[in-house]
Amino acid sequence: MSGRLNLLLLFSLIVCALSVISAQNKERLAFISLQHEQAMARKMDVKWGQLELEESTWAMHSRIQQIASVALHMKLPESKDVEIVLAGKGSKQE
Repeated sequence: MSGRLNLLLLFSLIVCALSVISAQNKERLAFISLQHEQAMARKMDVKWGQLELEESTWAMHSRIQQIASVALHMKLPESKDVEIVLAGKGSKQE
């Protein structure tokens, strides 16, 4: 009887040991995956910062003004050509 009990306890011990090893391996793999994802997130943050800087460079007022005047031959209207329109209560003129 004690031989069977010893075998049962040994079997239980082996199963518990294998469960611990399996859990440690799964945790290690999950940690490696987490580190990989964090590295990817850092790379994406850097790329986002670069894209924001590029966008602000392309949208600078001086650059737009230069393109408008040189490439599109646009210019500011003279003051005599400017009309100020005030919003009234109705859309029809009286």
